[in-house]
Amino acid sequence: MIFDINQFINKHVTRRPQSMFLQDIEENRTELSQKIQGKSVLVIGGAGSIGSSFIKAVLPFKPSVLVVADINENALAELTRDLRSTKDMYIPDDYAPYPMDFASDVFRRMFRSRGGFDIIGNFSAHKHVRSEKDIYSVEALLQNNVLHAKLLLDLMAEFPPEEYFCVSTDKAANPVNIMGASKRIMEDLIFSYSDKFPVKTARFANVAFSNGSLPAGFLERIRKLQPISAPSDVKRYFVSPEESGQICMLACMLGADREIFFPRLEKEQMMTFDKIAEALLLEHGYTILPCPSDGEAVDKAEALKQGSLFYPVHFSPSNTSGEKPYEEFYTESESVDFKRFHALGVVGGKGIPDRQKLQVLLEALDKAFEKEQTTKEDVVAIIKSYLPNFEHIETGKSLDSKM
Repeated sequence: MIFDINQFINKHVTRRPQSMFLQDIEENRTELSQKIQGKSVLVIGGAGSIGSSFIKAVLPFKPSVLVVADINENALAELTRDLRSTKDMYIPDDYAPYPMDFASDVFRRMFRSRGGFDIIGNFSAHKHVRSEKDIYSVEALLQNNVLHAKLLLDLMAEFPPEEYFCVSTDKAANPVNIMGASKRIMEDLIFSYSDKFPVKTARFANVAFSNGSLPAGFLERIRKLQPISAPSDVKRYFVSPEESGQICMLACMLGADREIFFPRLEKEQMMTFDKIAEALLLEHGYTILPCPSDGEAVDKAEALKQGSLFYPVHFSPSNTSGEKPYEEFYTESESVDFKRFHALGVVGGKGIPDRQKLQVLLEALDKAFEKEQTTKEDVVAIIKSYLPNFEHIETGKSLDSKM
């Protein structure tokens, strides 16, 4: 059978026939063109789901330079093949995909040799709640999302861009996990440089079937004839891959300094992962076979290899650390503008954060990671000293213990 993932997302996940941002793009097309055409663009983490979608949103406005840096060499190759294989896709003559770490010396040499860039988008991030299972995974997460982000900011200060965008997450609003808290800190960190160059960010929903996401995992399970497991009680907002790139482009190019964009979605548009899995299996011609455990689902999946059309699933309430039962894009204390755009809300009125307080936090994290005896709980306490309202949900269980 021919399965169109984008059509499935529009019908069963976002339940929108087209992008929710089309009207905002059309009404601002002239300004977008003026800000992008002929400019040099650097996209960090550009081979990922959101970064590559950002690139596809920007290219129609004809930048003169596109440099993409990503540590995933295979994904960079696929990005290039995808762009080159797309009909009428504009690609500048100066297009350079580099498999390199943005915190590396070679990246800094490349950056300085080009004299910086006009537009910079940073999509390099640890984005999964499962990335905080122990002290080592927590350190890797905070290095990437916070400490290395500061190295990039210091580098950009040498050659200030016209626009800088760094992707945040809805989990930064009232965070309950270290990943969300790291992004909340990242917002303060980039805003602390806003007197040197314009900085903007966006908090948005789950990107449907993005790389590494649970729905993308459903497709892999079906391809391998393996059972599907999902939480039955975790509600999430979803945007399509196309929409994810568009909201970042709109925030980057149209946002004012220190503004946070988010999609205007209603609570009834939330989806649970088990419902997405059910719709996906039905679309593939299977009948749902509920199982009481992961183990039983694995056993019954053997029948799929003999042609069974009864697909074993295990749906259960979430019991892992850092899982929020619902999502929110802004807090009660934040000023929000719902009038400027049709499909976007904007958090504004943010002042420049206290740089000294931020420096104390970063130094505390550095010192903690230098000690072999530092624990995950120690790091949570350090973060809480900076974000007093941070309430970490700890159950002692990680998503890596589940299918």
